[in-house]
Amino acid sequence: MSVHVFGEIESGPVVEATLATKAGAVAKILNWGAVLRDLVVPSGKGLQRVTLGLNTIEDYVAYSPSFGAVPGRYANRIAGGKFTLDGEEYRLARKEGDKHTLHGGPRGFGRRLWRLGSHDPQSATLIYDSPDNEAGFPGALRAQCVYKLLEPAILRIELTARSEAPTVVNLTQHAYFNLDGSADILDHELKLYCEFYTPTDGELIPTGEIRSVKDTPYDFTSARKVRNDASVTYDTNFVVTSHVPEHGLAQVAALRSPTNGLLMTMRSTEPGVQFYDAAKLNCPAPGLDGAHYGPHAGLCLEAQRFPDSPNRRYFPSCVLRPGELYRHVTEYAFD
Repeated sequence: MSVHVFGEIESGPVVEATLATKAGAVAKILNWGAVLRDLVVPSGKGLQRVTLGLNTIEDYVAYSPSFGAVPGRYANRIAGGKFTLDGEEYRLARKEGDKHTLHGGPRGFGRRLWRLGSHDPQSATLIYDSPDNEAGFPGALRAQCVYKLLEPAILRIELTARSEAPTVVNLTQHAYFNLDGSADILDHELKLYCEFYTPTDGELIPTGEIRSVKDTPYDFTSARKVRNDASVTYDTNFVVTSHVPEHGLAQVAALRSPTNGLLMTMRSTEPGVQFYDAAKLNCPAPGLDGAHYGPHAGLCLEAQRFPDSPNRRYFPSCVLRPGELYRHVTEYAFD
């Protein structure tokens, strides 16, 4: 484990912690946004970078579309930037001109300075204390993110939170994956262990339906390329329907590069996964090794509670009350 200063922002120094395994996997973690800045894993053709990242904290602040961040207090969208809990309506922060709140607002957890706590060569703990009414969310809340890099190349993320008052919570990991360094991920092969999805309106707010993927462009129940003949792009929540084994992590997704054969499997405790193919990505800042991140340069697989769950009582609950523990575990394993 090594820790060094990555940069400086108004609220203090930004540090980067480096985790490594004996097999050669390396993960670099920032305390700004709890960002996974880089992830390199062994493959059949040597070490392979598998995530998108930036080179300076200034680029992250100015240009990052949540590259590797932990968004919160509520990842994804809340319709109208408001919800009602226990009979009281809460109005949330929104980006200027936006109708809805996305990823906790303009300065959600993915754009805050977390505190680096305990760490060792294969793990790092980050802590963020969110005050009552931050971005309009009720209750002072402590969030914790633990990154573990396990042998030979498994990234395990454990997200927990406790609140002093009833609130809503949905944390996730927002990494953009590209398993072979190609210009886009359209030829990556994706399987989702999801037989249903939640359709959205034109503003990506769930309609409230839970619809079968069968005979639609959303059917990834058998592995297939991200590229499709229907000109469909994806920023969609899928309902995880695989069996949950005794250890508590269900199969969520499998992603494979046909170029180098690298396979990533994803397991999680969460009921949903947001598949985002980054069709609108166009980052003006140079990426790692000078790469340009244009449309489809990576894809996101974000384990989560469903979007707009605070306003959909029949969606899996996102309510956290005093004395309860919010806990979300996701693993990405590379082979």
